Amino acid sequence: MIKKAVFPAAGLGTRFLPLTKSSPKEMLPLVDKPLIHYCVEEAVLSGIENIIIITGMGKTAIEDYFDISLELERNLIKRGKKKLAKEMRKISDLAEIFYVRQKETLGLGHAILCARSFVGQEAFAVILADDIIDAKIPVMRQMIQIYNRMKAPVLAVERVPREKVSSYGIIKGEKVSDGVYLIKDVVEKPPASRAPSNLGIIGRYILTPEIFDILDNTRPGKMGEIQLTDAIRVLLNERSIYAYEITGERYDCGDKAGFIKANLAFSLKRGDISREVKEFIRKLNIQ
Repeated sequence: MIKKAVFPAAGLGTRFLPLTKSSPKEMLPLVDKPLIHYCVEEAVLSGIENIIIITGMGKTAIEDYFDISLELERNLIKRGKKKLAKEMRKISDLAEIFYVRQKETLGLGHAILCARSFVGQEAFAVILADDIIDAKIPVMRQMIQIYNRMKAPVLAVERVPREKVSSYGIIKGEKVSDGVYLIKDVVEKPPASRAPSNLGIIGRYILTPEIFDILDNTRPGKMGEIQLTDAIRVLLNERSIYAYEITGERYDCGDKAGFIKANLAFSLKRGDISREVKEFIRKLNIQ
């Protein structure tokens, strides 16, 4: 069973500067909760019990958010807002959360390597908090079902427009069942003319502990970063790896347009504000 999840959250969030100069991108608000909250909820609803968040300089707001705030709770109770106080306590009770500091931002692969002692010899999940996926069945739960069937690493993929394949790791795969592909190769950000498919890897992974030795021996790329994709290509020579085409609506909240789309979509699903938001959209008179 997959019981541990790693959340890399030490990145600099440069696409959202200047906002992320002082606020972690994982704490960007999606309606009234930060992005990382939705992803932690997804993990918990998928059966994950232990979460490790890889943090870095300027990321203490994440730790504060998932901590208990006695002063806030007492203040809310004093003002007669007991229900809201309980909701605040639920945040800190979501899961067992641990933190490891990534002292230098040396890439996604290095961030995952920082979790080695925590993970040990278990298969584990990796969740990137800037990919928000709205799904009836949590996407990580969908992936765990595939892992339990295949007993092998699983990468989440979705079909991306041809003009955007150069922004993704793209798989070359052989379909083995509905939505499941045996990966033959992974190409990092290929031009559309050389892409083996339009199945792009997104921010959900189930990995096995062999990945740590490979990451430990992976040479940094051009930007001085250890890339997870490079390690996955090496792992392909050792064992089968599968891709799973997710069921759900993904919002790339690491992108400004994707972040705004997510806020609109989630606002329209909220009974307390959807009416007002719809009225505002109508008044915009968009051509």
